Amino acid sequence: MHQDSYFRGPTDVAFDSDDNAYISDGYTNSRVAKVDKNGNWIKTWGQRGTGGPRGDQNPGHLNTPHNIGVDRQNNVYVADRNNRRIQVFDRDGSFLRYIFQNAAYDKKRQPVLGNIAANAPDETQPWTICITPGPTQYLYSSDSEPGRIYKFSMDGKLLGTLGESGRGPGQFNWIHGIACPSENVLFVADMNNWRVQKLTLRPGGKPGTASR
Repeated sequence: MHQDSYFRGPTDVAFDSDDNAYISDGYTNSRVAKVDKNGNWIKTWGQRGTGGPRGDQNPGHLNTPHNIGVDRQNNVYVADRNNRRIQVFDRDGSFLRYIFQNAAYDKKRQPVLGNIAANAPDETQPWTICITPGPTQYLYSSDSEPGRIYKFSMDGKLLGTLGESGRGPGQFNWIHGIACPSENVLFVADMNNWRVQKLTLRPGGKPGTASR
């Protein structure tokens, strides 16, 4: 049972404009917790459960919420990893919409770890979330396979993807964090490659990369 003021495997934290903190209590409880700037418990929402783009989507059901972010309107974005979707809530936990990392990819390509099933869905697991500052915000996210970074408008429109799994520059092996200080600069925690990559994006061209 969930218990207020206790966590079991938290994965990430984000803050709203009033300095309230939102914690993705991820690996066991699979919920979102909200505390004020002094650490006082406010509320929690969500429960462990299944859902996805096919069948019953079950809003608020989470399976390993792996990352979390808050936009300028104080909406909360949760990387619902094992349900293959991003869920968006308002600051009180009311469900707003889904965002899916849905872009076709080559399922015959050998990944850097394991295998890709021939019938694997195009909707991939979101592992990370980053929301840019600036007058126009963008949402970046990533998956483990095929190892891509996704760029979305804040209403969930997919604007582009980059990267693939591997060990070279611009390739990734289980991205576990992204920082996006601007729309076109990303710092990527490339976990299983033991490095941080800085990506300088050049719209209309190939991204420049610098590792470590």
